[in-house]
Amino acid sequence: MRKQSLLYLLLLGTGSATTISAQQSAIYTNDLKDFNRAVELYKDKQYQASQILFGKVKDENSNPDVQADCAYYIAISAIRLNQAGADGLVEKFVSDYPTSTKQNSAFIEVAEYYFANGQYADALVWFDKVDENGLSSEETDKFNFQKGYSHYTAKNKKDAVKYFNMVGTASKEYHSQATYYLGTIAYEGDDYKEATKKFDEIAGEEKYKKKMSYFQADMNFKAGNFQKAIDDGNTAMAQSSAAEKSELNKIIGESYFNLKEYDKAIPFLKEYKGKKGKWSNTDYYMLGYAYYQQKDYENAIAQFNKIIDGNDSVAQNAYYHLGESYLKTDRKQQALNAFKNASEMEFDLKIQEDAYLNYAKLSYEIGNSYQTIPDVLSAFLEKYPNNPNKPEIETLLINSFITSKNYKGALALLEKNKSFANKQAYQKVTFYRGLELYQDGSYQEALAMFKKSIAEPRDAKFSARATFWKGETEYNLDSFSESLISFKQFIAFAEAKDTPENKNINYNLAYAYFKLKEYANAAENFQTYVGSAAAKADKVRLNDAYLRLGDSYFVSAKYWPAMDAYNKAIDLKGVDADYAAFQKAISYGFVARNDRKIEDLSKFVTAFPKSQYRDDALFELGNTYVTENKNDNAIQTYDKLIADYKNGSYGAKAMLREGLIYYNSDRDQLALTKFKKIAAEFPNTPESLEAVSTARLIYVDSGKVDEYAAWVKTLDFVQVSDAELDNDTYEAAEKQYLQNDAKKAISGFSGYIANFPNGIHALNANFYLGQLYFADGLTENATPNYEYVVSRQRNEFTEQALARLSEIYLKSKNYDKVIPILKRLETEADYPQNITFAQANLMKSYYEKEDYPNAVISAEKVLANPKTDDKVRSDAQIIVARSAVKTNDDVKARAAYAKLLTIAKGEVGAEAHYYDAYYKNKDGKFELSNTAVQKLTKDYSGYKYFGAKGLVLMAKNFYGLKDAFQANYILDSVIKNFTDFPDVIAEAKAERDIIQTEEAKTNSSIQK
Repeated sequence: MRKQSLLYLLLLGTGSATTISAQQSAIYTNDLKDFNRAVELYKDKQYQASQILFGKVKDENSNPDVQADCAYYIAISAIRLNQAGADGLVEKFVSDYPTSTKQNSAFIEVAEYYFANGQYADALVWFDKVDENGLSSEETDKFNFQKGYSHYTAKNKKDAVKYFNMVGTASKEYHSQATYYLGTIAYEGDDYKEATKKFDEIAGEEKYKKKMSYFQADMNFKAGNFQKAIDDGNTAMAQSSAAEKSELNKIIGESYFNLKEYDKAIPFLKEYKGKKGKWSNTDYYMLGYAYYQQKDYENAIAQFNKIIDGNDSVAQNAYYHLGESYLKTDRKQQALNAFKNASEMEFDLKIQEDAYLNYAKLSYEIGNSYQTIPDVLSAFLEKYPNNPNKPEIETLLINSFITSKNYKGALALLEKNKSFANKQAYQKVTFYRGLELYQDGSYQEALAMFKKSIAEPRDAKFSARATFWKGETEYNLDSFSESLISFKQFIAFAEAKDTPENKNINYNLAYAYFKLKEYANAAENFQTYVGSAAAKADKVRLNDAYLRLGDSYFVSAKYWPAMDAYNKAIDLKGVDADYAAFQKAISYGFVARNDRKIEDLSKFVTAFPKSQYRDDALFELGNTYVTENKNDNAIQTYDKLIADYKNGSYGAKAMLREGLIYYNSDRDQLALTKFKKIAAEFPNTPESLEAVSTARLIYVDSGKVDEYAAWVKTLDFVQVSDAELDNDTYEAAEKQYLQNDAKKAISGFSGYIANFPNGIHALNANFYLGQLYFADGLTENATPNYEYVVSRQRNEFTEQALARLSEIYLKSKNYDKVIPILKRLETEADYPQNITFAQANLMKSYYEKEDYPNAVISAEKVLANPKTDDKVRSDAQIIVARSAVKTNDDVKARAAYAKLLTIAKGEVGAEAHYYDAYYKNKDGKFELSNTAVQKLTKDYSGYKYFGAKGLVLMAKNFYGLKDAFQANYILDSVIKNFTDFPDVIAEAKAERDIIQTEEAKTNSSIQK
């Protein structure tokens, strides 16, 4: 060994061996023995033992060279043992022994150790310390390769190329490896010419064939040599790792794709595992398009619809072919969304135009939730004026104004462009928009629409229909004269007989005459109507017509025809049969048949125990007994009326009649008892005043004036001394009121109330003053007057005052005050319409106060009332439904919205259809829910809020159906197009985040 030679030279020295003692020789010999033993241990890789022994030798030997060698081995052993501070030992060795010949060896040893263990960054640190000039030729090639490879792993490709190029050709082992990595670096830098050159140099070496075949396949693919790429890829497949096989499947699949051999491409494209387990949009597009070309549209859709939020030419192509695939599978709503997306991208203008054309046609065919159909078609024509399909789109545009049913949006567009071609459509759109507004109760706006339709007389049939509905609207606005004129104008149209409105024209005419008090004409038209086929098919309207026919004859004093009409209504057993029976009984009195009147009224009281006319019947029965001088029967009847309806309209009147019977039959004491009871229980009413007046006569006749005076002083509503002034003041105001001089009447009644707050006529004065203020729109002024009226005992004005007062409070949304007023109106009203009004507004007031249980109770009363019309019934049902939603009562909400589907129109109809879709989604019935949303967006396109909410539901449905594209696209469209509804936008954004987060797990093109 070189080390031993050096030691022996040191021992022999320069002739000084003769002076070295035997003891010294023994020491050196012993040290050399331990040193050599340590070297042997090191060679046997027993680094721990050798390190300890080297340390012992170093400590015991003072020879600098021996110490240097020991320090070297100690440091290198520390490196191989991965000891902490090993690098420091090497550095210390270099520092302590600068002249040691082992310095370069130490650097190389450390560098090669780190290299062998794959610690290339650490290896580079030590390779940089090596003196390359001190290396042999063989050592230089190894050094250059290993340092080049370390630079390669550190991504320092420029330095790697430098050292790989320095590996000599004589070193077959390292030169081949260096050439391979030079080829690899060229490949990674897309320098395929250089890569091919390097790979060709080592093409004959078996161990590189496996690795190079993958690179060659990829290079051929990128160079467009697709068949060669397929061949190389198949060659490499058997010998490749799982990761390389995934990439090779991608290369082979895309090569077949580019050769348009789609059937062969599919199995390879499917086997690609993606980058880090994720596919890109391009990957999904290629597989989807391959399926599309094979006419496997279901699988094509399954791939295309994974591309969400794409915004490049690949995405545009994918969305276009996704639209085509949806069309091929008859999923037009999905196709519409896909084409819309493709039409909004400009990467391929031809695809953009064709997608837009498909989007426009589909919008017309199935409806559009994002834009009005006329907007879509007009925008297409504006953007592509030279498209060969222009005539077809223009035709669709005209038709779309009607078929889209988005009359509000269509009207706005038409009024911007009143070209001649659109005038016929304008007439129809204004008509249908008028119907929408009429159904929503917006009568003034509806009237304006019908007038616009009539002013554009392009189609006589629509002119006739608009005229009819103009009359209906005027009727609802209480403009009965104008309504009558409109109905007559309708009849004048020759085309009227072919309209759906014609079947009820006599009925409507009759009502207009009836409201104008032209009862002969009303009767004539009601009579015509009840004989028509339309009436026989509509039992509800027929029943009502007989009732009003009877009323028309009754008011005209034609009592026998009236009774005949009432009999027909009774036979139908419909709504208000009790009213007909009552009116018929009353009619007998006018034809001098009081015996029959008494008989029928008696039967009525028994047959209709819950009728609102039962108190009227009892009162009339009592009065008829009086007429027939059957006073005992009369008193029995009045007693029953008072017992059953003491606080009703006839309580005081019946008691007064009893008193007068006693007075007229000289039973003065009984009469006085009744009169005093009236004064006590019904103070300040006309009956109490008459009772006091008649009682005065009894007292005067009996000479008991003092008793009368004492009694009257206990009555605060009778001011005897001021009676004349009271009467004069009131009569002056009343005269102005009767002469319709509202200003003077207001002044007169106000003065009267100020001077006689509890006067004889205070009740009348307050009511009439309230009416005058109300008519002038001064509802705040009217309020205290109506409040006075309703605070008194039940009187002839109570019901109307309650109705007016409730209107005032409802208008100001003062629900705390209106609820008790409405409750009174509900229980005290005689007129059915007031009861219905009270119940309908009670439910709305409770709902506004978030008192949902009471809202539902009131709504259910409305629904149970057979006289409730469809509009109010619809309002009641929506209150029940909304209250159930608010209280999380799913069962009741579902049932209520299901009923609404059959009766609701306008906005309430839109809401009902939304919840129909909502509950189907909740049940996981995604397809059925989508169908419901489509109906909502097509039939109720004017109600954007529920349309927007429906689209969010549709997105959830599509995601439930594994169609991420549709779901994401719809949500993006909602966010973009419905900014007026922040709650819907927030819901859409939250849902989109959920979808994108989930899809990002498998799609690398989605950034989340």
